[in-house]
Amino acid sequence: MTRWCPALAPAVQLRHDRVRDTDLLLLPERVVVLEGSAGAVLRLCDGVRAVPDIVAELALRYPDAPVAAQVPAFLGRIRAEGWLR
Repeated sequence: MTRWCPALAPAVQLRHDRVRDTDLLLLPERVVVLEGSAGAVLRLCDGVRAVPDIVAELALRYPDAPVAAQVPAFLGRIRAEGWLR
């Protein structure tokens, strides 16, 4: 079984909107406004780090957050949308 090392799909861009002070996913003909730490999670999806590595990094950054349960589920939903490969 190979380890999934998520990365944004080729047509997807992650940008920070300074005016709204929020992260956005720019898709063909669509913009998704990200909430909370979703942008921080997606910035770690570089195609090199596997999901457990991303979870470990976020657990260091946010020690009181339930990242072990929430991050894999979030990445799975984003992958199902076709925004991650």
